[in-house]
Amino acid sequence: MRIVPRLLRAFAGAGVALLAGACATIPPDAGSNPVDPLERMNRHVFEFNDRVDRAVLKPIAQGYVAVVPEPLRGCVSNFFANLGDVSNAANNLLQGKPVEAVSDICRIAINTTVGVLGCFDVASKAGLEKHNEDFGQTLGRWGLGSGAYLVLPLLGPSSVRDAVGRVPDAYVDPANAAGDDVRARNTLFVLGTIDLRARLLDAGRLLDAAALDKYQFTRDAYLQRRRNLVYDGNPPREKEEDDDAPVKARPVERSAPVEGEKARVEPPKDDQPGIAPAR
Repeated sequence: MRIVPRLLRAFAGAGVALLAGACATIPPDAGSNPVDPLERMNRHVFEFNDRVDRAVLKPIAQGYVAVVPEPLRGCVSNFFANLGDVSNAANNLLQGKPVEAVSDICRIAINTTVGVLGCFDVASKAGLEKHNEDFGQTLGRWGLGSGAYLVLPLLGPSSVRDAVGRVPDAYVDPANAAGDDVRARNTLFVLGTIDLRARLLDAGRLLDAAALDKYQFTRDAYLQRRRNLVYDGNPPREKEEDDDAPVKARPVERSAPVEGEKARVEPPKDDQPGIAPAR
């Protein structure tokens, strides 16, 4: 099996990256952001993940794109997307969206049969929208806050809420579609990981070119995207600190006369004794 030596090399590269990850640059104000109190630890994990990605995952994904024809890669992506609709249906149901849940079930039925085990996304062409739901979003719809930002080893950006949500999501993970067949399950896991990383190659190039601080850019983009997903693209306006502060009326100031204009003089009132009107 060629997969075993590659995995061994991947673990070896991960070990080297772990040692090198201790050299991550930590800004002096790390942890001051209220959404990221664990920034110091997160930056070390982010550096570790980045080194593992550059040493193992990215080269494998680039080789996958170079060798496998685009139609076949699309078939693989659609296959895993079809398996992912199981999670979409379950979480839409838990979020109180039965219409979307039924749509996801119809997508699975159509793509699994007419689409040849999901190789072709026939359901989208038939007008059934593809959703993106997970248990982290479900917890958010139930009112649970995201908690602190958290970078997970090898898994990448997350939050305390989303990390908890990964546990039930694991039971409907596409890799578990193989049941008790360990070899098939591992193959699905490796192939799904490579497919995901290959689809992120373009985004990675944009990130490398645009971001001065990759960690901060990734954190802000992740939190904003997750907020939009929880509220289905229509999040409520974030409350600003001074929204509830009473607006104090500023005292009316009498402007000084402008040069070239005559100053206005109020005529004296009749009830002011001792002052005669000017002639």
